Amino acid sequence: MTTTILTDIEGTTGSISFVKDVLFPYARDALPGFIAAHQHEPQVRALLDEVGSELGLSYDDPGIAQALQSWIDQDRKHTVLKALQGMIWQAGYHDGEFTAHIYPDVAPALRQWHAAGHRIAVYSSGSVPAQKLFFGHSDAGDLLPIFSAFFDTRVGHKRERQSYQHIIAELGQPAGEILFLSDVVEELDAAREARMRTCLIDRREDYPEPRLEAAANGHPRVESFADIAP
Repeated sequence: MTTTILTDIEGTTGSISFVKDVLFPYARDALPGFIAAHQHEPQVRALLDEVGSELGLSYDDPGIAQALQSWIDQDRKHTVLKALQGMIWQAGYHDGEFTAHIYPDVAPALRQWHAAGHRIAVYSSGSVPAQKLFFGHSDAGDLLPIFSAFFDTRVGHKRERQSYQHIIAELGQPAGEILFLSDVVEELDAAREARMRTCLIDRREDYPEPRLEAAANGHPRVESFADIAP
């Protein structure tokens, strides 16, 4: 029995290309100006201090912005980078520069599951504020009221079993009552090790070659949220 549906974002609820072709370039271009304008604000200063400590630089060193831009180019899953990107994306969403891509099958399924009494939660490498921006400014409108919990890499990395154990503890329910949806087999493997139920989202738009049999590593596989039966 499933009572919570825990979903990934990129490649699962929305296209990988939206993140790589819209969000990442927007944040990369805006980073130096954003840091220059906000580096003395306490929240931003704390993040810059964290990166500076890692790199051996002061918070106001231009090298920090350059390093962060290179991390975007590398698609590095760094918690500080994700937090700063989220702040930058907030302006883009609010100014109507873009809305978050949602696959057409996602919003109807989420609404149906929510109406049926399932708790809906998110676990993504993007920061929690960025997750809320995504679902609050989606192609399908404001979906935030559907969600009751958000998790990012502050609970741990997505390919590590203990991250899912932390989430299970936070949700406060048996692992077998949580269904994790992701397009990444290694993430599903880690969730399964923590005894969650799993489902591989294998969208043709993101994965032209179907991942069947051994490629799915034993996880149930669907190509649409409409094919999921919680």
